[in-house]
Amino acid sequence: MTSDSLLAMGPTRRSTLKHLEMCNPGTALQLDWLRDVRVNRSAVERRAATMGTRRSVKKAWQAAWLLKAVTCIDLTTLSGDDTPGKVRRMCAKARQPVRQDLLDTLGVGDKGLTVGAVCVYHNMIQTAVDALKGSDIPVAAVSTGFPAGLSPLETRLREIELSVAAGAKEIDIVIDRGLVLTGQWEEMYDQVRAFKDACGDAHLKTILGTGDLNTLRNVGKASLVCMMAGADFIKTSTGKESVNATLPVSLVMIRAIREYRERTGHVVGFKPAGGISTAKASLEYLVMMKEELGRPWMEPNLFRFGASSLLGDIERQLEHHVTGRYSANNRHPMA
Repeated sequence: MTSDSLLAMGPTRRSTLKHLEMCNPGTALQLDWLRDVRVNRSAVERRAATMGTRRSVKKAWQAAWLLKAVTCIDLTTLSGDDTPGKVRRMCAKARQPVRQDLLDTLGVGDKGLTVGAVCVYHNMIQTAVDALKGSDIPVAAVSTGFPAGLSPLETRLREIELSVAAGAKEIDIVIDRGLVLTGQWEEMYDQVRAFKDACGDAHLKTILGTGDLNTLRNVGKASLVCMMAGADFIKTSTGKESVNATLPVSLVMIRAIREYRERTGHVVGFKPAGGISTAKASLEYLVMMKEELGRPWMEPNLFRFGASSLLGDIERQLEHHVTGRYSANNRHPMA
């Protein structure tokens, strides 16, 4: 197998097209646009159901797509038992996400494959920054009263400022879902805009908590408000809700990204998070990005998975591709 065939997807390119780098200055809040939002739930669900059946990739191409998925992972630990040692182990895995012998056999051992980012709580930012020194892997920090997002606004803004000062290059904020449920779009816009300003040069990723939003129409509206306020990414979930990332919800958000770009010319990334734990699921999301937004949205500058266990299953699938046998999980160490 040649590296050319396997690297047709370009697994290590952090930015395919410079003119599609994340850069969303936002717009004024356009309430008439929100009033026009409509979502045909049955049509969305039918379309989402085809992602794993109408398209498939096999053999060397599947291996290439899975390597691409690895580069789009925000390797995450957001647990009450996080320790510096656990975060350092995760960062080591972020630097070397797939066993070297597998990469060598696949012909990509010299490509410097890494994950897209490491995501931690604020108190672990410095540990992660130190552990990733010398790499170009950014540290993302959850902020603004994660996961509920109900802390006082001043506290949430200060959280962002402290995380950026500590070295976080990406800030994953959570919106106040109550503002969506009660239609307080102006207040939601003002809050996200303030979060954007507090981020400075760091990228802002807004978590909608879609499992709490009740309707797909609310998901569509919340997506647009966040993008109007300057979000560089919109993200499905905290991973703490009872329902996290799903294909129908993701499809609504992706189409909002497409409409936003068509109307404003501004590019926004997408991050599904929570419950994505299998290689098969990662392929379904990559297919959705390819078909709905196009090839540039299969790069880590515009697409990320929020995941902790996904990487292990991808590595097992890659070993199966190489050897023809499934291996035990303990052959693929994680944090």
